[in-house]
Amino acid sequence: MSPSVTTNGTGTGNANGVKKSHLGFGTRAIHVGSAPSKDTGAVIPAISLSTTYKQDAIGVHKGFEYSRSGNPNRDAFEATLASLESGGAHGLAFSSGSATTATVLQSLGPAAHIVSVNDVYGGTFRYMNRVAAENQGLETTFLDLETADDETIVASIRDNTKLIWIESPTNPTLRLIDIARIAGLAHSHPSHPLVLVDNTFLSPFYSSPLLLGADIVLHSLTKYVNGHSDVIMGALILPEHHAAVAEKLRFLQNAIGAVPSPYDCWLAQRGAKTLHLRMKAHGTNALAIAKFLERSPHVEDVIYPGLASHPRNDLAYTSLSPHARKFIDSLLLKESEDGGFPYGGMISFRIRGGEKEAEKFLTSTRIFTLAESLGGVESLAEHPARMTHGSIPEAERAILGIGGNLIRLSVGVEDVDDLIRDVEQALEIAVQ
Repeated sequence: MSPSVTTNGTGTGNANGVKKSHLGFGTRAIHVGSAPSKDTGAVIPAISLSTTYKQDAIGVHKGFEYSRSGNPNRDAFEATLASLESGGAHGLAFSSGSATTATVLQSLGPAAHIVSVNDVYGGTFRYMNRVAAENQGLETTFLDLETADDETIVASIRDNTKLIWIESPTNPTLRLIDIARIAGLAHSHPSHPLVLVDNTFLSPFYSSPLLLGADIVLHSLTKYVNGHSDVIMGALILPEHHAAVAEKLRFLQNAIGAVPSPYDCWLAQRGAKTLHLRMKAHGTNALAIAKFLERSPHVEDVIYPGLASHPRNDLAYTSLSPHARKFIDSLLLKESEDGGFPYGGMISFRIRGGEKEAEKFLTSTRIFTLAESLGGVESLAEHPARMTHGSIPEAERAILGIGGNLIRLSVGVEDVDDLIRDVEQALEIAVQ
């Protein structure tokens, strides 16, 4: 087992003899959980496919008994995850983002209540409303956490409220939630609900929710952390002071058994090594495309929090992670003539016209691929109302602003001039 990994996968040790707290983001991504093998000197960890492990005597082993309970590759990757999420100490990997969601909600027990942002990912909405509600009596209050005042939020918290579920930015309308404000309200309430932030859209590079007061961070690792559209995984990261919560979730991780394979952990850890490089490229490309869309006569509305014209642009900047702010400040963009700064790789926009024009755009792109998901090195485009958010009732989609002319882009790391030309030609075809 790597010297940077503890037996429970929390990754509280060192990376190659250097305390991880003293390392930069990119250095942690490459080294924590990935020290050279003591046995062979191999720089890259081997893939351990064994399902079981030899014991020298009953209960005497090298930290592993059965691969569902713990595996060298999963432990190493969980250490990487805990290190990348600033303020993290406990990392848990799951077989999918949906399995991660299910485990968290199951941990709340029967007849619990949660408050969730109303513009939540469609799969999360489906699990809350159709699985947890029917099978464990979970009740969810969906609330506009972006615009609701403090009094409304506090009034929504009940005696049995166990969790507040946040996405920021939300999917797909990229609304920003003030995580620090919500966490302050939750922690001062007598019910003391935990605050969970789904950080999938920004990744640990652009956002550090634990530093803003969140109790749990969730990722669909399928997206940016892995970054290559070849692994389905999810993760939870918790701070040191929530060791008891982490232990409960780790028990469920083992008992339910929705764990990733060693090979998937190995692949995702390899992907995470370039997260800082990819996120810089995603962000700078997305900002350039958002600015182009803003100038296009074929576009009704552009939603990208990094744009100076975005109504929550100041919150987007102040809520950035320390390493993202350092990167952005080095670009000298925020004070430039047109302002704006990279803020992840996701853009949503409303094309002039309706669903017909949106579909024509999506079938006319040459580099952007019409497909669900996001966060890979390749650029993707999709239609939320008919694809990722089709499980949300039409009336509720209308309230959330997910109409027929809304298009979501996951901007990849290709040459930005090629991406802009592709968007331009597709718009010309779609809007005539």
